[in-house]
Amino acid sequence: MGDDQVKRAAQEYLAERLSADGLTYEQQLNRDAAIAHAPAVWQKLIATVKAMCDEWNGETKEHTFSCKETILGDLRVRCAGRPHQLTFHFDSKRRLVRVENTAREEHEPKTILSIEGYLSESGRQARFMRNNETIDLHMLLLRQFRILAGLSHRATD
Repeated sequence: MGDDQVKRAAQEYLAERLSADGLTYEQQLNRDAAIAHAPAVWQKLIATVKAMCDEWNGETKEHTFSCKETILGDLRVRCAGRPHQLTFHFDSKRRLVRVENTAREEHEPKTILSIEGYLSESGRQARFMRNNETIDLHMLLLRQFRILAGLSHRATD
């Protein structure tokens, strides 16, 4: 009977070790995917912000928002007639994007997005995450644009 307990304990140990090794390997693959795809994810963010600026300006039929990439690689959005700006800064070493909106209220948290890898049907990909949750990039950007324009966080119906 003692041999059965030893055998069971040894099997549990092996199962635990294999599970931990598998998890470590999965984390390594996700990190490698994030490193490989981070520049493309950043470029997607830039393209999405510029498209939203163009869409907003087209809807208002005036040049409400202006987008500009800085020499340092940041993306800045300014709203006409307001002193505030929205800055996106990409830290390639940490795979983080800091979103700084000078129009946000002081009590509101700053927005920091991480780029993390994941397994998809077509292989390894990377995406933005915030607080360990996948984000809806369009909704996050719309909220930031609304704050920059001096509107409330959400549209009133």
